[in-house]
Amino acid sequence: MASIRLTMIVLGLFGLMATFAAAEDWPQWMGPQRDNIWREKGIVDKFPEGGPKVLWRTPLAGGYAGPAVADGRVFVTDYTSSENVKVDNFQRKEFTGTERVLCLDEQTGKKLWEHEYPVKYTVSYPAGPRCTPTVDGDRVYFLGAEGHLFCCDVKKGTVHWSKHFAEEYGTKTALWGYASHPLVDGDKLICVVGGEGTHAVAFNKKTGEEIWRTESSTEQGYSPPSIVEIGGLRQLLLFRPGAISGVDPETGKPYWSVPYEASNGSVIMTPIVKDRYVYAAGYSNHNLLVEVGEDGRSAKAVWQDLGKQAISPVNVQPFLVGDIIYGCDQNGTLYAIDLATGERIWGTNEHLNSERPVGSGTSFIVKQGDRFWLFNEQGELIICKLDRDGYHEIDSTKVIDPTNFAFGREVVWCMPAYANRHAYIRNDQECICVDLSAN
Repeated sequence: MASIRLTMIVLGLFGLMATFAAAEDWPQWMGPQRDNIWREKGIVDKFPEGGPKVLWRTPLAGGYAGPAVADGRVFVTDYTSSENVKVDNFQRKEFTGTERVLCLDEQTGKKLWEHEYPVKYTVSYPAGPRCTPTVDGDRVYFLGAEGHLFCCDVKKGTVHWSKHFAEEYGTKTALWGYASHPLVDGDKLICVVGGEGTHAVAFNKKTGEEIWRTESSTEQGYSPPSIVEIGGLRQLLLFRPGAISGVDPETGKPYWSVPYEASNGSVIMTPIVKDRYVYAAGYSNHNLLVEVGEDGRSAKAVWQDLGKQAISPVNVQPFLVGDIIYGCDQNGTLYAIDLATGERIWGTNEHLNSERPVGSGTSFIVKQGDRFWLFNEQGELIICKLDRDGYHEIDSTKVIDPTNFAFGREVVWCMPAYANRHAYIRNDQECICVDLSAN
């Protein structure tokens, strides 16, 4: 009997160890592989009565940038100002304030360090920074709304190197600020800078020295750089007002380019890739499906600017499953579309608790197993399934207040981080840690 009990204990310990081993961080925009897939197991199937437990709350100021979580630390950014930074939609005004990057203890939310610097905002929606910090080993990279780039030590916050794009490259901040999340690739940090010949610039991630520069843009847009393999070639995809391009990530040399006409410079999503097809879209029905040649060095448009079809995303990164793309249109409607044709299969506003479209309505989409997790602009976490037949909500719960204001309503437009069976969520007042573990 004693041996049986010992065996049960050992098996239980092995199971517990396996559970902990499967935990993972969320060190950058859209997660470890920048694909919005949450690969952990042991997550709740439904929310407990009364909602999930909030383990800690840490005061924070304004910002749209989601947290990053790595090695027991949570990195988050904000903007403090003594002025009232609320402005009308699409309006620019100047404000003075301070941008900060904060490092918090993952277990307690206690501030471990912060780095701050004064900055003058000239952007619309001036609540704060847009870019999620990018953590790579012992360094964290932060890009502010006015193009201030910092490389800091993750443990102490010491600045290793920094850049200011406006000063060094003569760029003008786009209407909605710098919002293209920096990408680490090998020894490089690739950033969207903007300007003639410098739309994208690769820096040595340790020293900040420029390695290469490529492509041009009158306005940099907001789409993050991404690296994929198409036609047997590793390609850096650059989606911007004017074009979408594939370039060699080692040299910056262009492989192909297809024209794209953006509305109001609104190029935000990361292009979606399926085999040799690339989908990209932006505001006001400007959408595009590109077919890349078999050798990866040429490309052509398959279809473009389909009115009342496809998805024109604003705040939300669409998600591809098989041949179906799920995403929020600029009117807030969650659509399923056929990748090959752009045809809309279905649409719903249920994720926003609405019976009608909502301008720039936002629900951030992450896949976990056979389910999806949505975080909507009302501060609700939603567990659901998405398939060709429709939107199937399993459960929902409110976890944080919408503290920003847009289009006549209160919103929270900040992408959560899902790490170690918890969700790390922020608004313009606080960052919270929500326990989503099944146990």
